[in-house]
Amino acid sequence: MSYQDLQFNVEDKVATIALNRPDRMNALSRNLEAEIHRALDEADGDRKVRAIILTGNGPAFCAGYDQAAVSASGVRNSDPQGKTHAEYIEHWQRHDGSRVGNWSHMWSLGKPVIAAVNGWAMGGGFWYQLAADITIASERAVFAQPEVRHVSNSTFLFTALCGWKAANRWALTGDHFDAQEALRIGMVNEVVPHDELMPRARALAKRIALVPEPSVRINKAIAMLGIQASGMHSALLLEGALSALVHSSHNEDRERLFEAQRSKGLKAYLELRDGPFQPEPMGPRSKPRASKA
Repeated sequence: MSYQDLQFNVEDKVATIALNRPDRMNALSRNLEAEIHRALDEADGDRKVRAIILTGNGPAFCAGYDQAAVSASGVRNSDPQGKTHAEYIEHWQRHDGSRVGNWSHMWSLGKPVIAAVNGWAMGGGFWYQLAADITIASERAVFAQPEVRHVSNSTFLFTALCGWKAANRWALTGDHFDAQEALRIGMVNEVVPHDELMPRARALAKRIALVPEPSVRINKAIAMLGIQASGMHSALLLEGALSALVHSSHNEDRERLFEAQRSKGLKAYLELRDGPFQPEPMGPRSKPRASKA
């Protein structure tokens, strides 16, 4: 298959899927997200492939859903301007209701997915590394769900993996946290020096490839289908409904942000959204801003 927004290759029984929109910090467009799942299916259908690595090109793993994306009408998809209440709710119900299918797709693959987080993992990118079977983080990795600051949802995957205390600490603020904190709360398997990230991910993938294929496939199913059967799937269905509710709860705070974007652009939107939270507790933006002369 050919891909526009990612790179796909197979070497030594390992498929590598590298998100390739570095100029947009690998932000998820409709096309990129569709290509991710097509590439996962391609890797899963190749009998030579025994493990899959998901990573990003450039300084980011994935910066989340593309905040600059607009619909055919020229209006940002999440902006209620020009939509009826019913149209706006329908948009979010369809969008958020599909999320459980993405994670179930990853968990139903016969090959394990190793997320190699090379940098920023924000929003939707944060969720993809959560849903991976194994996550290895570069020491430069930074994690966050800053979208909660513009009225958006977290994911139950975070709570299930790290516990509600850790999930609430980070999901209720959208604060950035670094790779060592991700390791401490059990969100990633290990943290490695940046230059060792891909060699370490490949070494682990090759080690998995030494195990007989039926053993890997069925033991992954025991873990990932089992966790869904034990209640995860039901929780994610509930998440989809509540996510549509929070996204449809457009209020004066979000309208102020959208008005900044309409009049001054995305940078002004992000400054208004994230400015009050500076400095971040961890990561590259953790230091106080230099005072202006």
